[in-house]
Amino acid sequence: MATHTVPDPAPELQATHVSTAALNPSFSPLYRQIKGLITRSLQQGEWKPGEIIPSEADLARRFGVSQGTVRKAVDELAADGLLLRRQGRGTFVSTHHEERVKFRFLRLVPDAIAEGARAMPQPMERQFLECKRIRASQDVARALGIKAGEGITQIRRLLLLAGEPVVYEDIYLPGPAFRGLTAERLESYRGPLYALFESEFSTRMVRAEEKLRAVNASAQEAELLRVREAEALLLVERLSFSYGELPAEYRRGLYNTRHHHYRNELN
Repeated sequence: MATHTVPDPAPELQATHVSTAALNPSFSPLYRQIKGLITRSLQQGEWKPGEIIPSEADLARRFGVSQGTVRKAVDELAADGLLLRRQGRGTFVSTHHEERVKFRFLRLVPDAIAEGARAMPQPMERQFLECKRIRASQDVARALGIKAGEGITQIRRLLLLAGEPVVYEDIYLPGPAFRGLTAERLESYRGPLYALFESEFSTRMVRAEEKLRAVNASAQEAELLRVREAEALLLVERLSFSYGELPAEYRRGLYNTRHHHYRNELN
């Protein structure tokens, strides 16, 4: 008996065939599958930060689904901060160069902000203390998903408001992705740090997890932040991820909360 093979559908369409094959609760909704395919295109650099993506009609044709399904996927990506809708212009890949995105992870607010008022991020002065290659300690390696002892880049810096230091940060970056980052490059760059990572090191921070706890300032930390030794500080540990849930940055920030507080909005 003669046999013949049927070629597999295009990779973009395979998710569509899977979803219509069975009504199984374990399957992801179709719009979530489309969301994943769009995210994969972002991860692979098909559309760069700041660039417009194809229209919903074009994406619907590409994936073989309805325009409403694509719209729902794009809505979620916009809510996640990966895409940015611009009225009358289309949908663009978010970039940390955008005003509304550049302070996305900054939560420090002056106490003087009125209760219930919309707190706008305050312009901060940066003072880089050090940028060097080190070997990853056990805890940093665990956070970044690498082996202890691997080469990484460490940045130490102060953030100042009106000349007063309010945040002291240790930032740890995976070695291969950030090879070539120097103190001179940091000093000469005038934009947000994440915008530098995005434009020059092809690493876009898309989400972050944070842990907060109270600690007491060491002698060195107190000197840097101009507080008393053993004064209470807010320690914010942040793990930032790039596309594909890849850990791309681990930082420890010590916040002086004498005249500021850490503010978050929960939905």
